[in-house]
Amino acid sequence: MIYLDNAATTRALPAVAEKMTYMLTEQFGNPASVSIMGLAVDKEIRHAAQILARGIHCKEEEVFFTSGGTEGDNWAIFGTAAGYRRHGRHFITTQIEHPAVKNPMKALEEEGCEVTWLLVDSKGHISLEELAAAIRPDTVLVSIILVNNETGVVQDGAAIGKLIKEKNPQTLFHVDAVQAFGKYPIDVEKMKIDLLTMSGHKIHGPKGVGMLYMRKGTKVKPFILGGGQQKGQRAGTENGPAVAALGIAAEEAFNHMQESIAHVSALKKALAEGILAMPNTKINGDGLEGASPYVLNVTFQGLRSEVLLHDLESKGIFVSAGSACDSKKKVGSSVLMAMGMPFSEIEGAVRFSFSRYNTMEEIQICLAALEKSVPFLRKYNR
Repeated sequence: MIYLDNAATTRALPAVAEKMTYMLTEQFGNPASVSIMGLAVDKEIRHAAQILARGIHCKEEEVFFTSGGTEGDNWAIFGTAAGYRRHGRHFITTQIEHPAVKNPMKALEEEGCEVTWLLVDSKGHISLEELAAAIRPDTVLVSIILVNNETGVVQDGAAIGKLIKEKNPQTLFHVDAVQAFGKYPIDVEKMKIDLLTMSGHKIHGPKGVGMLYMRKGTKVKPFILGGGQQKGQRAGTENGPAVAALGIAAEEAFNHMQESIAHVSALKKALAEGILAMPNTKINGDGLEGASPYVLNVTFQGLRSEVLLHDLESKGIFVSAGSACDSKKKVGSSVLMAMGMPFSEIEGAVRFSFSRYNTMEEIQICLAALEKSVPFLRKYNR
């Protein structure tokens, strides 16, 4: 099997699986308990929080564990809306956000809040000038994805954070870092980030666990109430096994970040150059160098992506569609549409996403399969 869909999810590290098994079967106390077993689990949770905090240059007490990226995004948005209702009801986001941000923003609009949806250029970048013009005295939150999950386009987080605080120091800056955490250098102080979301299963950790960084002093309200766990911000017994395992995955990601970037960059370059040597292909987004090395979005013109996906899957190669499109309704990826791509290109978009465990041999096998399949499928499967 050749797995090139790592932006969707990743294989858990052996050490992650071992840690979860140990915690589930041996160290299974309730972290809220004052017993020796409970205190031991609480120590594991605190250790994981320290690892995550060091990785993004925040304080341990600013780390809150969630069930993943979707909960973190929802909490950041709805919690801010509730906590800062008296300060304003204006929010800013982009047209290329993950649904975990886009749909909560739409829900706020339905409740009477005002949301400004920033445009992007043909490469997927927002305009700092447009952002500056959009920020108002009553702007509560700006939420922007750091690395786009479909195209790998990287926004200039430091410039965005600086601009927000210059225009309105009271406006909070939320970053969806699900595709960036552990793969891209993040410093919440230098980038002036107030809220940041990540998900464990994107960095070879467990599914069902993530983190919301919340700058100390923010008035984000909890929306899970109960026994007062996590300093009263998120009730419910902490998922000790998943959190401890997340700490292991995060530490591995931070320790090997630079070598991982170099490795996946080489893989992406080889695959991209091989694909571009084929006729009627193009890279979507910020080109080969500008975007995240972990994501490559390519259009195979004259071919529907789902047809190619099924063909590659039959050969044991797993990738994903650049969009879940419906050719009858002529709708597709909102990200690629926001970038101004025509439907004829969107319907042939395929996303390849890499991890540090992929090999150059796998890339060559994938290229060989593409070189054989693409001409055949273009001819017989339109």
